[in-house]
Amino acid sequence: MAQTARSTQAAQGVGAARASGATGARAGRRRRPVSPGRVLAWVAMVVILLITLFPFYWILRTALSSNAALYVDPTSPGPVGFGWGAFARVFGMQSVEEAIAEGGSGASIDFWLYLRNSVVVATVVTVCQVFFSAMAAYAFSRLRWRGRDAVFSLFLLSLMVPTIFTLLPNFLLVRQLGLIDTLLGIMLPGLFMTPFAIFFLRQFLANISTEVEEAALIDGASKVRVFFNLALPMTVGPIATISILTYIGSWNDYFWPLMVSYTDESRVLTVALGNFNAQTPQTGPDWAGLMAATLVAALPMLVLFMAFARRVVSSIGFSGIK
Repeated sequence: MAQTARSTQAAQGVGAARASGATGARAGRRRRPVSPGRVLAWVAMVVILLITLFPFYWILRTALSSNAALYVDPTSPGPVGFGWGAFARVFGMQSVEEAIAEGGSGASIDFWLYLRNSVVVATVVTVCQVFFSAMAAYAFSRLRWRGRDAVFSLFLLSLMVPTIFTLLPNFLLVRQLGLIDTLLGIMLPGLFMTPFAIFFLRQFLANISTEVEEAALIDGASKVRVFFNLALPMTVGPIATISILTYIGSWNDYFWPLMVSYTDESRVLTVALGNFNAQTPQTGPDWAGLMAATLVAALPMLVLFMAFARRVVSSIGFSGIK
């Protein structure tokens, strides 16, 4: 009985100590003073956030305005002559007379055709580029062959070559292949691999345990089977990250599709927006329609990046890219 009483008292003492410690910790957290540096940090964060989000708000405000009313009060913080006419012009749901009455050019965008072209181009480029880049990264990180490091150094040097320098050689090659004004001609320069994707994936493949790979080889697995059954499943996160970055980059590409495509059948959404802006009415550009088209075109990429932003940032930080 005495021993039981002592055990009960000890348990009560431990519980009381824990309760008092938790209470003290909470009180300490509550009593912690707010330093001026912390306040300045929050203020700076809010200011940067507002500066970053303001262009998106202004795009939405312009898209919800009447193009004719925008010239009357262009500095209004809210929509001027609120209406959905700009979005109706983008989706081809507004007649020419209605568009002109709202200050538009009377032109509309074959949005669904251009959207289909953009989705096809971005999807095919992403799938092929990530797959071939993963194969090249595996060869540079896991296979031993003469001149491997020298070849990889050449790949890294190609990162310093501006893209503008490769446009003319690529255009001549695509023209000689007869792929001008085709979706394949738009996809071809980025279809196989890029130095950045190879470098990015190589950073992760190099960290795969050699014991796992050696065990698979001892069991009779070939290098191809090791790549598909071990390397790819173990780098799902980095592959997803580079896929998102590649998809966004291909979706937003403008200058190369502008050089290659000449008709609606091969025109992507970014080029279509430029052509829509060029069809200017006498009063000035159709800013409401252009901003509505820009918002609709950018919205899928914004949602995609926001959904996977944490994975992208963590993967880039883990790879050591600065």
